[in-house]
Parts: sequence; structure tokens; C-alpha cells
Amino acid sequence: MNIAIVVAEFNSEITSKMLDLAIEKADVLKMNVKYISKVPGVFDMPLLIDTLLQKKDVDAVVTLGAVIRGQTKHDELISHVTAKALADLSIKHQKPVTLGITGPGMSDRQAHQRIRPVAERAIEAAKKLSEELEKIRK
Repeated sequence: MNIAIVVAEFNSEITSKMLDLAIEKADVLKMNVKYISKVPGVFDMPLLIDTLLQKKDVDAVVTLGAVIRGQTKHDELISHVTAKALADLSIKHQKPVTLGITGPGMSDRQAHQRIRPVAERAIEAAKKLSEELEKIRK
């Protein structure tokens, strides 16, 4: 199974660790990471994901990012708009797009605590969804 990983550079002290763990988990699950794309922030992911999902050699896209609470509700706006766009792309292309993005309303401490579980679950979800889709399509 071939996957692409799209990772936000914003909050890179968190997302770079998420990327390393996601790659390790993909290797354990015998998944081939075909593409790794870096974007400035999670809001910037949909365009690249749309392009990756059009590739025949991509079975699923895994997203990795951390949206941390600030002084305003900007984190909520970014998280909600991005999650909706990712779900729409998954349905449009009939390929899994997993949500390995933490937040909104999350502190920096909480973001650090969620690095491993979120990164690993995003990879596991891509595998599980792809396998279930394959069963249904047969």
C-alpha cells in the first residue's frame, strides 16, 4: 500500500516528531511512504492533498499537524475549515485522508503529549480504511 504524508511546518518542534513516528509506524505496518509533502500550516494542506489523491500510485493520504490555542479563536477556525476540506477531498477521490492533526483548543503541553498517539493512529487509520474499501469494492 502506497501512502503520502502531508505535514505542517507550523509548530515544527511537534510536527517533525510526528513525521518521524508516522514513518516508523508505516514501516512496521509494511506501508510504502511514496511522498512526503511539507506545507506551511494545516490550512495549506488541501491543495496538495487534492493533487496527491489524483495520483494512481497513492492509496491514502495521512495528514500531520498541531493547531495550538492562541489568544483568539483562530485555532478553531483553522481546524474546522481544514477538517471539512479534508473530508470532502476523501469523498471526492474515494481514498482515505486521515486526520493526524491535533487541536483546536489545545495547549502546547497537550500537543507534545499527543505526538505519538496521533501520528500512529493516523497511519493505522489509513491502512484500515484502505483495507475496508478494498473489501467493499471487490
